[in-house]
Amino acid sequence: MKIFHVITLADLGGAQSVVINLANESIQDGHDVIVVSEQDGPMWEVLDERVVKIRIPELQRAVSPVKEILVVQKLKQLYRQFEPDVVHLHSSKVGILGRLAFPSKKIVYTIHGFDSIRLAYKIFLPLEKVLKNRAKFIVAVSHYDLKNLKQEGIEDNAVNIYNGITDWPNLQKTDEIDLTFERLKKIKESCFVVLSIARLSKPKRFDLFCELAESCEHKRNIKFVWIGNSYTPQNIPPNVICLGEIKNAHIYLPLCDVFLLASDYEGMPMSILEAMAYEKPVLASNVGGISEVLDGTNGFAIENTVSAFKEKILAFEDGSLHYHSFSKAARKSFEDKFTATVMYQNYRELYNILIAEVLK
Repeated sequence: MKIFHVITLADLGGAQSVVINLANESIQDGHDVIVVSEQDGPMWEVLDERVVKIRIPELQRAVSPVKEILVVQKLKQLYRQFEPDVVHLHSSKVGILGRLAFPSKKIVYTIHGFDSIRLAYKIFLPLEKVLKNRAKFIVAVSHYDLKNLKQEGIEDNAVNIYNGITDWPNLQKTDEIDLTFERLKKIKESCFVVLSIARLSKPKRFDLFCELAESCEHKRNIKFVWIGNSYTPQNIPPNVICLGEIKNAHIYLPLCDVFLLASDYEGMPMSILEAMAYEKPVLASNVGGISEVLDGTNGFAIENTVSAFKEKILAFEDGSLHYHSFSKAARKSFEDKFTATVMYQNYRELYNILIAEVLK
């Protein structure tokens, strides 16, 4: 099987994680894989060396009619050159351009969080509806997204497949441990650590994170740590520690007690799956597909308020919530539903159905 993956950006976000895991799992399974994306980005460094990597400089987040036409032309050329059996599109922009460039009967299109289109970037919603039949399968990463797709009339070819990640704890990352790691390790020795890994963008609610920390200042043993800030925020509470952007930030998860993700909207965030892989209870906003992951035994999907988060943090810190049982349940949930292997097997079923119908 020859599989094309196309994604706009080559950074290390959630959608890119899916591409990386699917590409690497497919290679291990004996298939040929081609990944197409922008010119530069850290994603290229973590793809299996056997993956064919194709860079399109014109492929970028910003909309430019001239560049979009060039991208569509280059995608058509690549299709003629490689003749893939499956074309897997990721992200809303590539989802549009790819459905214009490739035969619909060969397309699997994953929407990595439909609320980003439905709520945040509504300009793309009419295009999604117009192009809804220009793919064999449209994949929602949660039942929540699948329900909303169907409410928008995108239903005949829509299915749900959960995201999955590599089993990080089984990988050796000791070469990446640095002074920042040692700093957090020292803090963990005497403090209860609440960790969040996210970029500093408005939907990720760093403001709520700081308000929460401020409300817990009376508990001197609780520290709030943020990884993912591209700049140093000003006027933050003294119990908030910002460690900056860190490659493979998941290696810091063993140094926290609870993982926290406050968001205005999400699809199926990779960060909470990574935390569960490390046996960490998760507290996250009840948005997107998060309530399908956190069931009250492995963590909580809760109201996006300081009081709701504070209640659970203090309950874990003082032992009202039994930490050991939550951590074990988190790991079991990950193993049962959210590994890269489980995700790949589900996508491989779609690929096989698509190929069988193409060959009829």
